[in-house]
Amino acid sequence: MPMAVATVRVGEQSVVPPAVGDSAETSDGSEAMSRTTRAVGDAGRIDVRAGARDASSPQARFDLGAYARRAIFGVSSDEVARQCRGFPGAESPAMPHLECVGDHFVHGYNTALEVWRAPALVEEFAPLPAKYRGFAYEGAAMALTLLDLFAPWRRRFHQLLVDGAGEHCYMMHVGAGWALARIPSVLRRRVLGRLDPLLRWLALDGLGFHCGFFDWVSSIVRKEVPAALHGYSRRAFDQGLGRSLWFVYGASVREVEGVVGQFPAYRQDDLWSGLGLACAYAGGVDQEAIEALRGACRSALPQVAQGAAFAAEAREKAEIPTRHTDLACRILCGTSAAAAASVARQEGRQLEPERGVPAYEVWRRRIQRRLPREAGS
Repeated sequence: MPMAVATVRVGEQSVVPPAVGDSAETSDGSEAMSRTTRAVGDAGRIDVRAGARDASSPQARFDLGAYARRAIFGVSSDEVARQCRGFPGAESPAMPHLECVGDHFVHGYNTALEVWRAPALVEEFAPLPAKYRGFAYEGAAMALTLLDLFAPWRRRFHQLLVDGAGEHCYMMHVGAGWALARIPSVLRRRVLGRLDPLLRWLALDGLGFHCGFFDWVSSIVRKEVPAALHGYSRRAFDQGLGRSLWFVYGASVREVEGVVGQFPAYRQDDLWSGLGLACAYAGGVDQEAIEALRGACRSALPQVAQGAAFAAEAREKAEIPTRHTDLACRILCGTSAAAAASVARQEGRQLEPERGVPAYEVWRRRIQRRLPREAGS
């Protein structure tokens, strides 16, 4: 086992992801929690402290391995709360919603430390409200990626991807990117080399989100980028950084518009793309705010629309559509979520690098060229 692995950072900095808007379900997320959930608060937040497993669960029996994994890697939802992070948007009306989504991510992360086998995780996450389920898988992917570094022969991440969560492949690749932020840069190549060649860019997107969320002063205020990133990796990083702005500034369109404008012009399109994805997938705002986002992005509308189309495709593939995603796509893409997802799928066929441009960016450009014809109508 490489000694460098022991420098994995967990606990104090912890984990969290995107949020979601109104679902086609009637549940607000407070009535159908996994049996691993201990308590549900009035605002829909769940108690996901490490080891907070229902004593009546068959899995609650003492497990030395699970205990050790929780002790080393486990995190608390308190670590993703606005009070701990000091976000400028801490008092935004959308913030409780965004924190609730963070709870589901941490729930997925801690659960995967305990019951990492694919069938057990699928069973654990099945009772979660559909609109939050993707975030649990994202958290699980981070946990399994970290565990795989200690026991690479197990391939836990791929077992879950192949045996139970293939429909959540986009979110899982993003979750793997959270792990990149917790390991030495020399080990990142090992993680990326095991991921899907097309979707591995989503892992770098996840790295960007993590840096923006947990070190927003360095990444957003000082606009720093990890020195180890070069070429297109920096652009994928910015796409994730753009998503983090939605959380750091409490989904305030006025705030994020001003912040994006402070970045160098060459970084702004990718930041807008991430914001479009966060708005459509995570949500937390009403129609007026989405319309304001469309007006704020100006010439970057193709990038925002492409981000929204990615969100629609991720939700449709996982069969977890929401009314909010559909509303966002109708405003940002000029079409329904189902149609936007269809565009993303169609333009993702027969992808090849072009003149040194990665196939992933070719995919994004195809969507950006196609959607404005409808978004501008």
